[in-house]
Amino acid sequence: MIEVHHLENSRSQRVLWLLEELELEYRVVEYRRDPETILAPDSLKRVHPLGKAPVIVDGELTLAESGAIIDYLIETYDTAQRLIPPAGTAQRRDYRYWLHYAEGSAMPLLVMSLVFNRIARPPVPALLRPFGRLLGNGVKAQYLEPRLREHMDFWERTLSETTWFAGEAFSAADIQMSFPLLASESRGGLGDRPHLEAFMARMRERPAYRRAIEKGGEFSM
Repeated sequence: MIEVHHLENSRSQRVLWLLEELELEYRVVEYRRDPETILAPDSLKRVHPLGKAPVIVDGELTLAESGAIIDYLIETYDTAQRLIPPAGTAQRRDYRYWLHYAEGSAMPLLVMSLVFNRIARPPVPALLRPFGRLLGNGVKAQYLEPRLREHMDFWERTLSETTWFAGEAFSAADIQMSFPLLASESRGGLGDRPHLEAFMARMRERPAYRRAIEKGGEFSM
């Protein structure tokens, strides 16, 4: 049975969702974040040297990184190719793009935003917090917020043309892209972007997504 090492409020929620879509049996090993640092516990390093989630264990294989895990699960278990577009199609190219874009382009900005939101809070020393607040606000206003708006507008345009990110059929690329949208929604909302709102509604209506939430918890950062 596949074992999922799942950290609360993390990318590992996507792995649970994919496993539910594939109707595979799995076991969840849960980890809690440190309440002050919000970092993963050191116990995750016993599973993978970097101590990050998600990590899956499938037999003798231990695998980290969301995109690599999705690729492995699709290649190994989605024999009917329900969650990946046909090879050689424009949809397959779009699928590959969004699968890599989510972590390569979208998430670094969102993680930076989270970091700069926290540099004026404990455990940063009290004397340094005013400087941290000024620095964080400046970086967000001059760099992060404009870039994030560009990306969200890009998502909105894409979803104004297709139902899902890789075309009219739901795919694992939508599962991968769900986390940047959830993170954006959590940090300040999706703004006046009706197609992003509609995507989130469709996502939350999927029975497999609801089952994953029951097992792994809602994302809330």
